[in-house]
Amino acid sequence: MENNLRKPFFINDENVEQYAQQMASWIAGQVNAANRQGLVLGMSGGIDCSVVACLCRLAKVDVHLVMMPYGSDMNNSKSHAHGMELIDKFDFPYHIFDIKPAVDALTINNEAYIAASSESNRVLSLANIRPRVRMTYLYQFAQLGSRFVIGTGNMAEATVGYFTKWGDGAYDLNPLAMVTKQEVYTLAKYLGVPESIQCKSPSAGLWEGQTDEEELGMSYAQIDGFILTGTSGDPTIDELIRRRQQQSAHKFAAIPTFKG
Repeated sequence: MENNLRKPFFINDENVEQYAQQMASWIAGQVNAANRQGLVLGMSGGIDCSVVACLCRLAKVDVHLVMMPYGSDMNNSKSHAHGMELIDKFDFPYHIFDIKPAVDALTINNEAYIAASSESNRVLSLANIRPRVRMTYLYQFAQLGSRFVIGTGNMAEATVGYFTKWGDGAYDLNPLAMVTKQEVYTLAKYLGVPESIQCKSPSAGLWEGQTDEEELGMSYAQIDGFILTGTSGDPTIDELIRRRQQQSAHKFAAIPTFKG
């Protein structure tokens, strides 16, 4: 696969205004074409969702930001403070729902099942409940107001399958799907995302202290390089990316069905 052929445009400091306006117009068009009242956005306090929130503002579309902490986890990681900084700066409507009761109620506590699983599978099985519960909250909230759920996953994450199937990978539209992490930062600077959000380490918030790059075993700059040129600059990382693509192919494929 020639990765650079999958990237039809590139956002830089010279053309960021043009692309921000185009993306905002696209968002407004999607909402209007479906006769929706607006959008619902899951706000983690991270850079991707902050950029999408600002694009919605630029689009002049009514968008409601929803913060969904698991107990005190957002406070412990300062994600709540970062999210509120963005909300206060641009006066976004927002709502907070604690997902801890729902997540805990859905967790399998059978010791036999847990003991038979590997440590990594145990950790991920618990961590992935959270984005799936958040997806459910977002879709209920969206339907209550005849809105769409807008996604925030970028091209770097998609390249290595770094999202939860039926969790943060579920949405009605996504303006960042063809945008590398480097381009996300370019948009963030142009759109006025607070510097505290631009400067912090990206994290999916799956557990306390978790960071994307540490979990992935590679940097977003390396993934972006792979997308744009076909190589991260490190053959070992290239192989890791290809292996992740193979392992996550099911996340993008149509669901297999028996046809007789």
